[in-house]
Amino acid sequence: MAKLYVIGIGPGGRGDMTIRAYETIKKCPVIVGYNYYIDILGDLTEGKKIVKTGMRSEVERCKMAVEQAKEGYDTCMISTGDSGLYGMAGPILELADGIEVEIIPGVTSSFAAASELGAPIMHDFCTISLSDLLTPWEVIEKRLEHAAAADFVIALYNPKSKGREGHLKKAIDIVMKYKKSQTPVGAVKNAGREGNERRIFNLETIDYDFVDMKTIVIIGNNSTYIKDNFIITPRGYMI
Repeated sequence: MAKLYVIGIGPGGRGDMTIRAYETIKKCPVIVGYNYYIDILGDLTEGKKIVKTGMRSEVERCKMAVEQAKEGYDTCMISTGDSGLYGMAGPILELADGIEVEIIPGVTSSFAAASELGAPIMHDFCTISLSDLLTPWEVIEKRLEHAAAADFVIALYNPKSKGREGHLKKAIDIVMKYKKSQTPVGAVKNAGREGNERRIFNLETIDYDFVDMKTIVIIGNNSTYIKDNFIITPRGYMI
């Protein structure tokens, strides 16, 4: 019986793709994914049947992947980062009836970004997407309120787009009700892939023009500090 693999390919660079993900993609005759994700794979797509769609066609893409597996092809459904975090693992499992599914984890962008910034998520942290395409903004605001009040380190995904120019500023305004103005903030554009840039700010000095849709923003907790141009969140070890 054919198998459907749901694979997190990491942030984009081949070096951050797991061996398990790489080997599974190599052996599967069919790859399904968003256009940009297919392009990231480069020569891994050679000799494969490629099924791809544009943005906002996630459910359609998942149905295509399920159909390929039902037709007898071992199939890879790819997502950047980890397929279980803002990826396709959930929709695939909801749609997949009568086929075998295996989820293969990947390095999520918040981890790739954190490694470039230093050690900002050494302690408890959460991820919040600022995209309100699938989640009402009121719900996002509530999550920001509670995460900031609990002093989590917060990794923000999808912080800005043409349709959401002001969402990041609104999010920071909420966070600043609970965190010190000097709390370190790291912003990494294209974490782990070509076009990579990183900046370190604090809550008061964020350059909102630097941030785009492909930027991960990591906000420290009230113990986070900057040393030698790295962000560090202590876990409590006696150093």
